[in-house]
Amino acid sequence: MQVMPPACRRRLIVTALSLAVLIPSGALAEASGASLTPLSIFRECDACPEMIVMPPGNFIMGAIPGESRNPFYYDKAKDQFGRRKPGEVNILPAEHPPHRVEMDVPFAMARNETTHAEWMECVDDGGCSRVPDHRVVTINGYIRLGPRHPVINISWQDAQTYVDWLNRKVGQTVYRLPTEAEWEYAARAGTETPFAQGDALTSDQANFSRLGTENILGHPMPELRDPNGPVTVDELDAANRWGLRHMSGNVFEYTLSCWTPEHLGLSSDSAYLAQARATATCRRVKKGGSYQTSMDSLRPAHRRFGSEDFAMPSYGFRVIRELRVEAGGG
Repeated sequence: MQVMPPACRRRLIVTALSLAVLIPSGALAEASGASLTPLSIFRECDACPEMIVMPPGNFIMGAIPGESRNPFYYDKAKDQFGRRKPGEVNILPAEHPPHRVEMDVPFAMARNETTHAEWMECVDDGGCSRVPDHRVVTINGYIRLGPRHPVINISWQDAQTYVDWLNRKVGQTVYRLPTEAEWEYAARAGTETPFAQGDALTSDQANFSRLGTENILGHPMPELRDPNGPVTVDELDAANRWGLRHMSGNVFEYTLSCWTPEHLGLSSDSAYLAQARATATCRRVKKGGSYQTSMDSLRPAHRRFGSEDFAMPSYGFRVIRELRVEAGGG
């Protein structure tokens, strides 16, 4: 087998269908018009994740009234939870108002959640300091996960160290966590249904809690499976129409965005990016649901928050790469 010389290892590998093309990494932005067509797949360096170029466009961010089937709500005035009456339209304030967002920052998103193997490359190279516990607790005790499972038990702050390391690898400040708008746009993949796959999900399409879903819907769902923890990034028929895997379920994914009780209603991705960068520290939005949560929480519109230093077995992340020329890059 021919060994690739070291100088070639910092080239961009672009895949369009079955075609693979090598492009010098510094020419990435220049090549985007030709080689990096929407939905092209590339890997920029040996340690870099596999990325998919997101199509340009716009979308309706947030949920329409009645999209969520969760009957429970929090009454802030009474400081207690309640249950909606049958037929009462469900409106979750955090998911509203629905509004159109123009995606004006070209980007590619990681095909998969960041894996444990990818994280450990950062650790072994001195870029990341935390060696996370790679186990989950089940009714049968601890289960140790493998290298192709998503990395878990890392915090938002830890994810930033991984992003910084990736940027040093490519010599440009182009990798980061997605904004909430970028994440939801990519998760929807051009659809307007509650899930990218339609009005509901199966256990073959996403990794989520059967018991939690039954509690929400109020009836048994024997066709669903209850998971023992995250699955590997390659498992299940979990890709949306843009090829992104496990955007619904498996582990929650951190975003760059700061939590707000409801959407700000900004009109562009660049505005959401500016808002995310305006505050040094805040509670960060996480998206996608996890193996521990109900189907309802896997909707692209669903949003929760977490502290920057908090780590859990159901928390992970994936990165994006901005597709723009950086001064002095190459």
